[in-house]
Amino acid sequence: MTDTMTAWVVRRPGPMAARPLERVRLPVPEPGPGEVLIRVEVCAVCRTDLHLAEGDLTPRRPRTVPGHEVVGRVAARGPGAGRLAEGGRVGVAWLRSTCGACRYCVRGAENLCPYSHYTGWDTDGGYAEYLTAPEDFVYPLPEDRPAERLAPLLCAGIIGYRALLRAELPPGGRLGVYGFGASAHLTAQVAIAQGATVHVLTRAAEARRLALELGAASAGDAYGAPPEPLDAAILFAPVGDLVPVALAALDRGGTLAVAGIHLTDIPSLNYQEHLFQERTLRSVTANTRADGVALLAHAARHPVRVATTPYGLDDADRALADLAADRVTGAAVLHVGG
Repeated sequence: MTDTMTAWVVRRPGPMAARPLERVRLPVPEPGPGEVLIRVEVCAVCRTDLHLAEGDLTPRRPRTVPGHEVVGRVAARGPGAGRLAEGGRVGVAWLRSTCGACRYCVRGAENLCPYSHYTGWDTDGGYAEYLTAPEDFVYPLPEDRPAERLAPLLCAGIIGYRALLRAELPPGGRLGVYGFGASAHLTAQVAIAQGATVHVLTRAAEARRLALELGAASAGDAYGAPPEPLDAAILFAPVGDLVPVALAALDRGGTLAVAGIHLTDIPSLNYQEHLFQERTLRSVTANTRADGVALLAHAARHPVRVATTPYGLDDADRALADLAADRVTGAAVLHVGG
């Protein structure tokens, strides 16, 4: 193993046209107590990475390496780390650590821990050949699936799974999915496997075609009305204008869950039209480790089709630019090493 590695850092947040990322050589990090060093095989590209690069998400440290949907292998273990074998395939997700002792952690809501840290935001992430992570927040992964099919599950899949829980879709219910990118196309398949009728509403014609291929009952324009009232809806597109649209599409007692970490401003709501009859609007914040375990177990029982667009590590800036311009079908995935 060499002493240095190729990585991308957020040089100066701004529009992708201003080239906010910079490719650099960095020292290979040393795993600290309870941590493992992971040699990255692939890292999926998340819209949160785009928000960080463009400044919608305020950087927590200068020149951060983005990326938090990482599949790789344990290359070394720090002092006290012993749960994961060297050479084993593992995954790293968005939630990097929590305090374990606050009122939220002790009640099983570690996603709300005020002392939590996040991969690729508080610490360097997976747009690099190596990264470190606390082994208690690392997921063992199966060997029998391609790495590029596993990586999008580690954020897009997990966050979508939590959003589905927050939407409280009843058994056999009618679910509206607004936007149909990396997270949405995975979540729709989970809901369909659970017996839901899924209606996809998105502006991209290619995404609508993919939705129908994956089993959606209908696929229409994001600002149009679904063919029937919805028991629940999930907003994946970071577009606040769609909140009243989705709320108006809900049946009595329906719930809208907003899955993004960033959303443009929500226009004013009309109580009678959007919230009356016990409609509910909810946010989704990160995930718990239990969400990750549950989603990976579901994917093992009900394999989901993971649509990907491949890039090399050298093309990380182009992958984010394509994501910003809606040129990516499914999930963009950086192929880093074998």
